[in-house]
Amino acid sequence: MQTGEPYPESHRGRREWIESFRPERNAVLDPFRPYAFQVETECSAEGHPVPVATVFLTNRECPWRCLMCDLWKNTLTEAVPEGAIPAQIDFALDKLAPARQIKLYNSGSFFDHQAIPPADYEAIAERLQRFERVIVEAHPALIGEDCLRFRDLVAGRLEVAVGLETAHPEVLQALNKQCSLNDFSRAATFLHSHDIDLRVFILIQPPFMEETDSLYWARKSLDFAFECGANVTVLIPTRTGNGAMEILATQQSFTPPDLRLLEEAMKYGIRQQRGRVFADLWDLEQFSRCPHCFGWRESRLRKMNLLQTVLPAPGCKQCGLPAGD
Repeated sequence: MQTGEPYPESHRGRREWIESFRPERNAVLDPFRPYAFQVETECSAEGHPVPVATVFLTNRECPWRCLMCDLWKNTLTEAVPEGAIPAQIDFALDKLAPARQIKLYNSGSFFDHQAIPPADYEAIAERLQRFERVIVEAHPALIGEDCLRFRDLVAGRLEVAVGLETAHPEVLQALNKQCSLNDFSRAATFLHSHDIDLRVFILIQPPFMEETDSLYWARKSLDFAFECGANVTVLIPTRTGNGAMEILATQQSFTPPDLRLLEEAMKYGIRQQRGRVFADLWDLEQFSRCPHCFGWRESRLRKMNLLQTVLPAPGCKQCGLPAGD
């Protein structure tokens, strides 16, 4: 496909367009080993810092082809055999430091049967008995009875992380997620009505959004997530790196957000006091236009993640960033 070809209107055309610009997947993965794992500190629902283990499971690629996604780089082209996911969890937990909560992230949806075999739910839950909270990911279309089955198997509280991405209806439709705001709201209502917590992912300045409108829609997205009962929202600066996003950048349909935008959205979300708000800090330096102030700005966001309080900013004489809160 030619790089100058515009983004298609149909889902099928978009899928082909997105896939045509993909680079190679990452190194060959072992279906019996997670591709990464770590322990980080996160502010709990009670307002205290707690260690959280995150296991990045190796499994089959998600059936959707979201425009901005690069998670497929660490996925397989076939479903894993039964027993593989429990083995991956064993491998990670054997090497990780103790933690109170755990995230099982799998580059897609935990309740996708081609990614996580339902026959393994019980074995997975057995390995999670010591955790007070279990967090998994899911597309809104896959939130249903499987959530209830897994909820009843785990000892800790279940939390499901769902990508809202944006409350801008036209931009959300263009992301090829095949999920409307109504679909998201229905999934959130299902979780809430069955006593399952909701974590929401929000993109900061997704493609097809004007830079001047991005903060407005970040705030609207936070409002929408909280109206849907979100316990946690995670603000993610939209990145390049999957091929398609680079093409959109050359077509002037996408500009990576400036760090200031993430900071302003974070401040707004925390001040609503309607739930915890976290800034995604992965590879954050690419969004900073000033090397002189990046260090303290990253540190400030990290502390705000833990304290859930807006902290003062000293400002920067080099780039003219004003002091303030």
